[in-house]
Amino acid sequence: MVTIYAIGSFLAAIPLVQATQGMRRRPLLASALAGFAIANLITALSPFYALTMVARLAAGVSAGLLWALLAGYAARMVPDKQKGRAIAVAMAGTPLALSIGVPAATFLGTTIGWRACFAIMSVMALLLTVWIWARLPDFPGQVPSQKTSFLAIAKRPTIRSILFVTLTFVLAHNILYTYIRPLLHPAEMSTVTDVVLLVFGCSALAGICIAGILIDRHIWALAFTNCVTFIGAVLVWGLWPGDPAAIYLAVLLWGLSFGGAATIFQTAAARAAPRQTDVAQSLLVTVWNLAIAGGGIIGGVLLEHSGVASFSPAALALLMPCALVVFANRQSAFRSHEAG
Repeated sequence: MVTIYAIGSFLAAIPLVQATQGMRRRPLLASALAGFAIANLITALSPFYALTMVARLAAGVSAGLLWALLAGYAARMVPDKQKGRAIAVAMAGTPLALSIGVPAATFLGTTIGWRACFAIMSVMALLLTVWIWARLPDFPGQVPSQKTSFLAIAKRPTIRSILFVTLTFVLAHNILYTYIRPLLHPAEMSTVTDVVLLVFGCSALAGICIAGILIDRHIWALAFTNCVTFIGAVLVWGLWPGDPAAIYLAVLLWGLSFGGAATIFQTAAARAAPRQTDVAQSLLVTVWNLAIAGGGIIGGVLLEHSGVASFSPAALALLMPCALVVFANRQSAFRSHEAG
C-alpha cells in the first residue's frame, strides 16, 4: 500500500499542478485534502483488495498535489523575509509524524486495527478541510500571462541543482530508513527499532526547529551543514555497526540532518522560481517520491547481494556529490538572503 501511494504522488504532482495553475488556491488546497480524506475512508471500508489499491493510489494523487501546494501557500502568507520560516512551520508535521505518528500508528494498529487508523486519519483530514475554509486566506492562481512550462522551469540551472541535491539526499536517506531493522541487526538492536525511530524523529524535530530559525538568512550554511552531518552519521554507522552507542549517535546526527531537509529544499526552490513556486514544488515532490521508491529498490538490491555492510558506502557515494553541488551553488541555488 505504501508503494502504490508513492506512485500516485509521483505521477500526479506535475500534471495536476499544471492543470490547476489558474485556480484559486484555497478551494484547490481544500479539495485536495478532501480527496485525501475520502480516499482514506474508502481504504478503511473497502472489502476488496483492488478497491483498496485504487483508493491508496487516489490518496497518493491527492497528497502529491497537497505537497506541491503547501510550501507556496505558506510562503504567500508572510513577508518575503519570513518565507523560509513559514515553510519550516508548515513542514513541521514531517518530523512530528516521524517522532509521534509512527509509534502512535503502530500502537493504534495493534490495538484497534489498521482500518480504524485509516478512518481516524480520514476524520482528521475532513476537520482540517473545514478549518482551511474557515481560517486560511485565499490567493489567486496564475493569470495566463504568468504561466510557465514545466520544462522551462526544470531547465533552470538553479532548479536542476536543487533537484539533484534533493534526489541524492533523499535516496541516501531512504536506503537507510527503509531497511532500518536489518541495519540494526549487527548491533543486536532490532528489538528496539521503535526506540531508534523515536530518537530519529525527536532529533528531526530539533533539526526543523533549527532550520526555521536560521533558514531565511543562512540557507546555504544549513544545506551544507546538513549534508556534512549526514555524511558524519553514515561514517559513524559504517565504522562501528555493532556498537549501540555509535548507532544512537549516528541516528541522532541523521535525524538532525534530515529534519530540516524538506524545508531547505522547498525554500531554495521557492526562491529559485518565485513566480512559479507551485510548479517548482511539483518538480520537487516528483523527485522526492522518485527517491523514496528508488531508495527502497536500491536498498533491496544491496541487501540481497551485498548485505547491510554495503549501505554506508552506497549512501556516501550519493552524499558526497550532493555536498559538492551544495558547496558549488553557495552563490546561486542556495544563496543566503543576506548575500543579496
